[in-house]
Amino acid sequence: MTGAEHRTLLLVEDDAKLAALLDRLFSGEGYTVDVARDGHSGLHRALTHQYAVMVIDRGLPAIEGVDLVRRLRAKGVTTPTLILTARGTTEDRVEGLDAGAEDYVVKPFEIDELLARLRALLRRHTDSSTRLDLGERHLDVTARRVVGGDVPIELSGRENELLQLFAAHPSQVFTRDELRRLVFQDADSPGAVDTYVYYLRRKLGRDVIRTVHGLGYRMGSA
Repeated sequence: MTGAEHRTLLLVEDDAKLAALLDRLFSGEGYTVDVARDGHSGLHRALTHQYAVMVIDRGLPAIEGVDLVRRLRAKGVTTPTLILTARGTTEDRVEGLDAGAEDYVVKPFEIDELLARLRALLRRHTDSSTRLDLGERHLDVTARRVVGGDVPIELSGRENELLQLFAAHPSQVFTRDELRRLVFQDADSPGAVDTYVYYLRRKLGRDVIRTVHGLGYRMGSA
């Protein structure tokens, strides 16, 4: 196994043969791979699941790849993304990078180079994601504490996971069902989401997580 072990990867590719090949390739490198065959399915998966990295084809049905990346960034999804496409002009690359993709690989590609680019992409993201902005304060994910005020505020493991999810997707509204699936899969109580939202508000202030009536919760200000 490589350093990618236990990382989740979303592959959005409509070519069945290439998708199967890439699935085997990435799985062999230790990634857990989800495959979406069109842009609409890719959008749904990226909005409802957490991934370490996304690999998105450009010429997709339903929603074109660059438009898909643009929509995800507008929704607050910051997952590092590599566009994999046959379109390799300078204008195409600029458009993909400006849409929010971190890297752009042109087909046909060398397998070793593609895997190396993914590893580099993950390293850059991991280095930057250990500290997440909370407005006037920030979350130190590794130390499990919120710092920036007079006294650092220590968090439990579950509080840290929940706040990390909100801070990584500051404009996204999460339903209770989504939060249960993403953070509280093993929780015995169906009210675990509301309980931990209460804990975070008690430690960090009521505005840290906002209630969106009829929908769920989203990041507030801390």
